[in-house]
Amino acid sequence: MNGITDLLAERFEEHRGHLRAVAYRMLGSLTEAEDAVQEAWLRLGRGDAEEIRNLGGWLTTVVGRVCLDMLRSRTARREEPMDDTFVPDPVVRPLGATDPEKEVLEADSVGLALLVVLQTLEPAERLAFVLHDMFAVPFDDIAAIVERSPAATRQLASRARRRVQGAGPSADPDLGRQRQVVDAWLAATRGGDFEALLALLHPDAALRADAGVLVRGVGGSKAVSGARTVAEQASMFSHLAAHARPVLVNGAVGLVTAPGGRPVSVTAFTVADGLITGLYILADPERLARLDLPAPAD
Repeated sequence: MNGITDLLAERFEEHRGHLRAVAYRMLGSLTEAEDAVQEAWLRLGRGDAEEIRNLGGWLTTVVGRVCLDMLRSRTARREEPMDDTFVPDPVVRPLGATDPEKEVLEADSVGLALLVVLQTLEPAERLAFVLHDMFAVPFDDIAAIVERSPAATRQLASRARRRVQGAGPSADPDLGRQRQVVDAWLAATRGGDFEALLALLHPDAALRADAGVLVRGVGGSKAVSGARTVAEQASMFSHLAAHARPVLVNGAVGLVTAPGGRPVSVTAFTVADGLITGLYILADPERLARLDLPAPAD
């Protein structure tokens, strides 16, 4: 029995990275993604693994079903405010570092901007889009999870796709160009150069800051748009800019701000055509404490 269990665990581990990637895109939460993967392992242990011909496909389907249930439960209990200030968990690593497991999570298809858009979708729409468009799961398989016909499931993915495509301009994938813009932003913030900040922002730039439910006042959660308003918000925190260092946030250049070595925020940028179109700031102390944040390099 132990031999069979060990072999099953080994086969499961081969799929863990893929399953975490699916769950993270579905839930936008690293902790909940781990919970979903663990639930898939438990269900595998309770079933007849020898009867499963395609383990990867079976596990992907199970994780998808678990995530769908979690999204529906989350919505029903209203535990997660579906407002304009929510920022999903970021995946953060040092610039230039190589971490294959995290690279699976932070591929260019899972930037924070996309996760924010996915957060606005209905649970079934999100499942159909994530499984089909991101992981090429056939609609017939997804239909069994959402309990709809393949044609109806295809429509779910199509609606979600239109929402994603209409969310804004595509981000520049070049890390070098991203770094130039983020470095310029950091220099302007540190120098208190308001005009330089304005020059780096797209006229319709938007800022979304999630400070959690316990933080009030100036440093609280907010969502603003328009270059001047965003620049004004950034200027209010110029005193912290000296403690900000570039990192990779979901595969793109971002910032971790950590005065005295204590992280107070993670900022992701969306850069298009040399301008910042979006800033996503996680400043929730509880959620920051749960993240695996690297020590920012000097």
